[in-house]
Amino acid sequence: MAELSRFYGIVIRMYGNDHAPPHFHAVYADRSALVEIATLRMIRGDLPRRARNLVAE
Repeated sequence: MAELSRFYGIVIRMYGNDHAPPHFHAVYADRSALVEIATLRMIRGDLPRRARNLVAE
């Protein structure tokens, strides 16, 4: 597990040998989501709107 970034309480992580499609994990407080890299679409989970917008930037 590699922590790629940490900002405004949001942690972005990627795991080696994880399942397709290529994605990263975003964690904010007690919420988490998997975000597809190519489209920035949330594959699973949920984040508050403000955190979702910051992750998409």
